[in-house]
Amino acid sequence: MTTANKITILRILLIPFFVVELIYYLQTGNEVHRLLAILTFAVTAILDGVDGYIARRYNQKSELGAILDPLADKMLLLSGIITLSFSHGPYLGQIPLWLTGTILGRDLLVLIGIAVVRFIVGKVVVHPRLMGKIATVLQMIVVLWILLDWDRDLNARWLKVWTFGAAICTGVSGLLYIWDGVKQLGSHPASSPTVKNGAVE
Repeated sequence: MTTANKITILRILLIPFFVVELIYYLQTGNEVHRLLAILTFAVTAILDGVDGYIARRYNQKSELGAILDPLADKMLLLSGIITLSFSHGPYLGQIPLWLTGTILGRDLLVLIGIAVVRFIVGKVVVHPRLMGKIATVLQMIVVLWILLDWDRDLNARWLKVWTFGAAICTGVSGLLYIWDGVKQLGSHPASSPTVKNGAVE
């Protein structure tokens, strides 16, 4: 249990608090809850950079950290995206359901692909992609943009920009992960044709 992993676990523990404060604000309109939700989201995002720096700087990379770190990112984002996908009347804007569907569909497809490659090949090599990181950043911007609740007209115009950008990058990153999975399946000996008695099987 390294320091980096302890910080990652703290990030995961902060997620329920973020969701609860967000739901309280959406029910009551009390600005204190919105500010606490924003603060929690920001602290969790900052700690993501902190635990990554500690893991690299002090050589604390571990298999547990490799699992928990992306899991914490995904849990934070999905909790905010799903909660903000429903109409909340006068309090906050809404994330389009088609964007939520795009994000959930991409993640589900990636999970299925990982399971298939793991079952057939025996191991999975995940190559981090710049497009995937850009998609994550844009998804975070979408959530924060709604939570900050600036001028509604200006907010709505820019929200469309962030939303379309997040959807495009999410879709492209999903296709790239599928391409990686297909290559791993294609390079596996069991998936290559074998020659027996002059016949290709």
